[in-house]
Amino acid sequence: MHIRRHASLLAAVTAAAGAVITVGALAVPASATPARSASPPNANTLTVRRIAFGDRLHHRFKVNGTGATKTESLSSPDDITQLGRDFYVTFQNGVGPQGQASPSGNLDSTIVEFTLSGREVRQWDLVGKCDGLTADPQTGKVIATINEDAHSSVYLINPHGVATHYHYNEALPHKGGTDAISIYHGLVLISASAPGTTGGTAPSASFPAVYVVKFDAKTKIAHVSPLFYDEALAKQANGPDAGKTIHLALTDPDSNQVVALDSPRYAGDFVLDSQGDQELIFDHFEGYKQALTALHLPTSVDDSAWATNRHGALYITDNQDNTVDMVTGSFTLGSAFSSVTPCDSNSAPATCPGPGFPANYLGSLNLKTGALTPVALKGPVLHTEGMIFIP
Repeated sequence: MHIRRHASLLAAVTAAAGAVITVGALAVPASATPARSASPPNANTLTVRRIAFGDRLHHRFKVNGTGATKTESLSSPDDITQLGRDFYVTFQNGVGPQGQASPSGNLDSTIVEFTLSGREVRQWDLVGKCDGLTADPQTGKVIATINEDAHSSVYLINPHGVATHYHYNEALPHKGGTDAISIYHGLVLISASAPGTTGGTAPSASFPAVYVVKFDAKTKIAHVSPLFYDEALAKQANGPDAGKTIHLALTDPDSNQVVALDSPRYAGDFVLDSQGDQELIFDHFEGYKQALTALHLPTSVDDSAWATNRHGALYITDNQDNTVDMVTGSFTLGSAFSSVTPCDSNSAPATCPGPGFPANYLGSLNLKTGALTPVALKGPVLHTEGMIFIP
């Protein structure tokens, strides 16, 4: 993840929870088929190479309720991040979204550190389902969120030591879990996922969509305050309401990123993906003000990434094939890519993939129209999940 400009934001959003946050000049109360992209296409077909395999990696765990120990392969790779010269991947190992045991009786996700060539360096087992993972270059720690639907908590991982468990200072007010993490202007921003899981109905004007999180190393408490809400005001970027101010209606805050400064639009903004709603919410900061813009998509997406160099690689987790893949080739500087996840749309059928709802794929994202165009690839079939670009 990237740290961006406007350090003056720090004083604005680290105020006590419940303070009013302005969006533009307005106060927010504390309460398909892919089309051709107009973005410059990559000149060449990109190449997929599998560099890590979950079934070749293992962890040892205590079987839930028995006291016995067991060794099994790692499975379900999801989020991915980079710190220094290595990258990190969370393997969820079949744990449920509220921390339920897997069919094998395992309760732990496993975080694996890899070299850029895919060689395992070390690993950490964390209790629960780790759905969000990022690195904080300022502290040198990896941050991992636990349980995307409910009973959520968070870990700070020392790459040369142990993982420290933090609990939130209050029952999360959106009555759900936590997901993706970004470091933005030095702040830790965490998606408020699965709103209403433990009570209430989403969307709700009182449910935060994103939390600002501050860690107290002495108490091991993670303090949360809202960044903006599920029904905040935003400008619609595309579609029949383009240019109008709308109320968001977010039911599935999920991934988040910071837009690369090389991007032709929304450069340096924080972006939240409301996956099931098929929306990207771009949050632009100017001093003490935020301005939200909603870009509607023809289908749902998970992670997005921007090419910050013409030469580099997309590192992508493939949950279906239990691999970590590297996608290389010649990139257009500033071009945006998304992990397209049609079966995670709110409109997806119960049996999926199916007609009109294909398996996950790598798409080129048009930041003006929202169009998603399948990227031409050669090599193994790629079913995308988590994704980062490493120049």
